[in-house]
Amino acid sequence: MNTPITPKENYKRACRHENPMWVPMRSDEIMFCPRIIPDNIARAWVVEANKYDGPVGGKDMFGIDWVYVPDVGGSMVKPGNPALKDISEWRDVIKFPNIDEWDWEGSAKENEEYLKSDKLMVYWIFSGMFERLISFMDFEESLVALIDEDQVDDVKDLFQALTDFYKVYIKKVKDTYNVDAVFFHDDWGGQKAPFFSVDTCREVIAPYLKELVDYCHSIDVIFYFHCCGKNELLVPVMVECGMDAWAGQPINDKKKLIEEYGDKILIGSTDTMHPMPDSPKPTEEEAEKMVNEYLKDYKDGLPKNIFYLNDLAPCPEVREAFFEASSKLLVS
Repeated sequence: MNTPITPKENYKRACRHENPMWVPMRSDEIMFCPRIIPDNIARAWVVEANKYDGPVGGKDMFGIDWVYVPDVGGSMVKPGNPALKDISEWRDVIKFPNIDEWDWEGSAKENEEYLKSDKLMVYWIFSGMFERLISFMDFEESLVALIDEDQVDDVKDLFQALTDFYKVYIKKVKDTYNVDAVFFHDDWGGQKAPFFSVDTCREVIAPYLKELVDYCHSIDVIFYFHCCGKNELLVPVMVECGMDAWAGQPINDKKKLIEEYGDKILIGSTDTMHPMPDSPKPTEEEAEKMVNEYLKDYKDGLPKNIFYLNDLAPCPEVREAFFEASSKLLVS
């Protein structure tokens, strides 16, 4: 596409609500998950310059064992033996990684050309506060610890220690690769509702995420939140933390959320235009019609309520039509 500014710059403008020239698309991003990070191998999610064909699963950066499940294309913590039986023991049991042991210099050299993209370079981080707690304790015990008055202070202390670690880690990532954003994983909900209340999220999780978000902004890193589940009730907390963007699932009412919060956080809208990979590509006229129909629900809110298109399976015809149509809406 013949864009007036780079997709990277346009995406940054959208995240900062500073007059983007078109509605950004997920396909304006580049994913980066280098193999030097143990979590990326444990989670079977290595994405970098050279294809990774090595073993997946195994120990993450905290020494937790993960098992790759081929049927779902992802990994789960090895069941039956959680690292923490009691949250009060975390200071003695949990060993924080020494990130200086990883080959940052070699990884930077290997990915030098990959990192030169004019798209938004997004560095994925597995896992956030709640997901990390689950990996240490198992799911049910983690939920109890969030609300048990005898355990919650230990949870908060752990989350503060994780926040301090992630700040050092993200600074190293920024200095080494000069990425534009971190894609911070912390799933907060299931198919019907969040795993915990708004009050619990505000008290136990949000203070540490806000500290981390503020730190990212201080070093010119966009905080892009991955949070699966039906989490509409928790979007205000994301806004209070100062997050720049949220990649929510289609089970959330994206249109309503963009209307309510689009002037504060960049929310990914559900893509209903792109054909499946094995389907015929639309003609230029068909793509233009689909895009104009799609944008009817959003055009009245633009440019104030900016969003991004979550086009996970993009095709050139729709991308071009979306770029053209959204550009006109933003400059008119």
